[in-house]
Amino acid sequence: MLKRRIIPCLDIRNGRTVKGVNFEDLKDAGDPVELARLYASQGADELVFLDITATIENRNTLVSLVERIASCINIPFTVGGGVHTIKDVGELLNAGADKITVNSAAVKKPELISEIASEFGSQCVVVAIDTNYIENEWKVFINGGRIPVELKTIEWAEMCEKLGAGEILLTSMRNDGTKEGFSIEITSEVSSRINIPVIASGGAGRKEHFRDVFFNTSCSAALAASIFHYKETNIMDLKKYLKNENIAVRL
Repeated sequence: MLKRRIIPCLDIRNGRTVKGVNFEDLKDAGDPVELARLYASQGADELVFLDITATIENRNTLVSLVERIASCINIPFTVGGGVHTIKDVGELLNAGADKITVNSAAVKKPELISEIASEFGSQCVVVAIDTNYIENEWKVFINGGRIPVELKTIEWAEMCEKLGAGEILLTSMRNDGTKEGFSIEITSEVSSRINIPVIASGGAGRKEHFRDVFFNTSCSAALAASIFHYKETNIMDLKKYLKNENIAVRL
């Protein structure tokens, strides 16, 4: 059985880690380099870095900060935010990223997924999907969750797989930051419809929430932020709990 992964996420604004609720009311959560080092030491399986205002501010990802983080961790490192071109991807990989996540740029130009996969391999391409339940269905949002588009979440995930994505990072906006648990509904639907790994994101507040999403969906990983940033849960303690719940994790 493939082991489920636990992935802390660093949402970055102005060089600092931040966290909000439903993508709003962002508050400072610490130094990203210190947090990255801490999470790697606690047994995180991977680390995700999202420069959440890069697209809105029409600039590239903070490459120098990516370099600093990559130099102090020894786990797979996924970076996104402001990635628009093959050149952007190359710069981030050279800075120490192992995988790149694309969101708004992929929605606007789906062939970008295929271009990255062709140049660097599908394993490098993580498509981040920010989704919210509106008008009785799950739809895709771009620009840091600010703009809805006419794409249904499940159909977009299926298209991303066909275009060459190696993984989907699925964030439920209505659950994000609430600490009330992951969205089992959309995570289950997406992970059952595609054959590439799905990372569940948005809503983790207790250890039980990780257990529930792993028990009730076929997602490959669960991503969280504030529960780790504010030291409400230690990653190794979480993994030991999951193992005791008969969920395969890497200790």
